[in-house]
Order: sequence, then C-alpha cells, then structure tokens
Amino acid sequence: MCGRIALYTPPATLARFLDAALAAGVNPEGRPSWNVGPQRTLFAVTEYEETRVLDRYRWGLLPSWAKDPAISNKLFNARAETIAEKPSFRSAFAKRPCAIPIDGFYEWDRRDGQGRQPHFFTRRDGAPIVLAGLVEQWRNPADPDGSIVQTCTVITTTPNGDIDGIHNRMPVILTVPTVELWLDTDAPRALRQALLAPAPSGTLEHYGVSSAVGNVRNDGPELVERNEPTTLF
Repeated sequence: MCGRIALYTPPATLARFLDAALAAGVNPEGRPSWNVGPQRTLFAVTEYEETRVLDRYRWGLLPSWAKDPAISNKLFNARAETIAEKPSFRSAFAKRPCAIPIDGFYEWDRRDGQGRQPHFFTRRDGAPIVLAGLVEQWRNPADPDGSIVQTCTVITTTPNGDIDGIHNRMPVILTVPTVELWLDTDAPRALRQALLAPAPSGTLEHYGVSSAVGNVRNDGPELVERNEPTTLF
C-alpha cells in the first residue's frame, strides 16, 4: 500500500523532469508538503496527442460512472495484478494512464518488535520517484453543470528487496524512459502491463522517521529527518 507521500519539489521542476508543460492555473512554485495523504492534491503527468501536461489531481480515484463520491476514499491505490479487469480501474488503465512524480513515500514497519516505526523511502540516486498511476474526471450526476473533479490513484505491486519486509506491497516505480511507454495507450496492452512490476532492488533507500507523520495535520521538513530508535545493545 502507498498511503502517505512527500511532495516538496516545485511543480515547474517536476514538469521539466518529465518533459511536460504546466496546466493552466498550476503555480510553478507550488505549495510544498511533507505529509500528503489521500484526498489531498498530487501532481500527475498525462499525454494526449503527443503533448504531456502536468496538472493537479485529488488523490483517490473517482470513476466517471460513480454516483457516490465517497467511493474514492477506498481507491487511492490500485493493484497492478487486477487493474485491467476491476470495474473501478479498467477504463482508466486502457485510456487514462499517468505518471505521478513525488519526492518520497512513507511506510510503517509493522513487523514484531518494531513498534509501527514509520520509514521514509526515496530514490537512491536522489532523483524524483515517478509512480505509475491512473486518472479520471468526474462530474456530479445530480449537477450536470457542476465543475469537473480530477482524481488519481497510485498503482501498487509486490515488493522488491528495498522494502526490507516492511510492507507486502510497494508502488510501481517508472523510469524516465519507461514513462513514454506507460503513457502510450496505443502500445500493446501486454507491454504496458509488463511495466507494472517491482523496481530493481537498489532503486530505493529508506530510514526511520518520527511518528508525527501519522497525523496529516503535521507538516514540515522535520518529518523526513532521520529518527531511528536507539538501543543500548
């Protein structure tokens, strides 16, 4: 599962990293956050007619056919193994893939004796992490003239060695070259699905951080400072 993200690099920098333009209304400097949870804003890059655009999306997919927007509370992650068949994801997988650039993500170590220690994961090479995702647009069926809500989800897969047994899932991590194939909805489905595998071990590094990240009201760079438990032995 991927349920908490750090996103503090300016949108303009993320857009350049993925060779994308900023959507209208996106502040190039953005508003940094070290504690983004579901139902908050992520940036995602989509590509239509060979044009890439980075825009804002609420984290938690809301399918276009949904009648109750609360369904998005449960759809902030999508399992790679089933996205091509699940009704909530299959249309977006076929037509609306996206790449979600972030600075890092958190997972809680729930192994025996670890005391639910949160860990912060980043790329070992210092570059932004690019997650495979899906986007949707939704309009309230009770208000056909209402505004469109843009939402996204993060795709997860089985873990690689970098997760160190901390969790039984990890987000699908793309490289800059594989982003092109992932966003190409005309590419063979099998090739796109093959990207939804664990990243090579050695891609990520992690360390323990403060439990304060467990409350989304806490935010600031101190959340990603190393805070490993100490021992006398």
